Amino acid sequence: MKQIIAIGGGGFGRNPQQHLIEQYILDQAKSDRPNILFIPTATGELDSYIVNFYKVFSKLQCNPNHLSFFKRTPDLHQLIAEQDIIFVGGGNTKSMLAVWREWQLDEYLSEAYNRGVVMSGVSAGAICWFQQGITDSWESELKVMPCLEFVDGVCCPHYDEEPERRPTTKKLLINNIYQEVIGIEGGCALHIKDGNIFKAVRFSKNKNSYRVTAKDNKIIESPIDSISLVQ
Repeated sequence: MKQIIAIGGGGFGRNPQQHLIEQYILDQAKSDRPNILFIPTATGELDSYIVNFYKVFSKLQCNPNHLSFFKRTPDLHQLIAEQDIIFVGGGNTKSMLAVWREWQLDEYLSEAYNRGVVMSGVSAGAICWFQQGITDSWESELKVMPCLEFVDGVCCPHYDEEPERRPTTKKLLINNIYQEVIGIEGGCALHIKDGNIFKAVRFSKNKNSYRVTAKDNKIIESPIDSISLVQ
């Protein structure tokens, strides 16, 4: 089964004391003690982000590792072949994908996805799996950019967390540039199985993911069926 778990915002980068969504991701792997690889390219491999990754995942039942492009880069094909889960961090999506393509990592990730490795990540690491994503990679404004196209659609993370996310989505829909946008709030993830939306996964209270459409110049936010990891 092909799986993607796209997180709208939050997780270990912000709150290393909580690991609800991280445990959920580990639970989807075939192995009881999965190998999980953190790819922090989008932040330029920020040291504190990598530290938080190990702070959380070293306490869980898994084998954590991370990938660096800005030191001596390992054999990427072999490294990806050894993984059960990929977790992509947030940051600048455009710069991240440019580095990946230069090193052919996009091709190795596609091979891994097709053989059942769980793909996951937050923000840039959420939208990268879609056909297109709404990104703040440019300082001037939010833009839509092409991504890896593992699954169909346009994805907008941080849907409730950043003030320009909803207005940008509304503009794209009202102007008929897109028929639908998937909006994922912070504290929520979207679990996709074999290219189809399975569930929204809440790891904070009152959070959700939406199919966002427009009709008669009005925005319609249709909540996606969800499961909750919080009591």
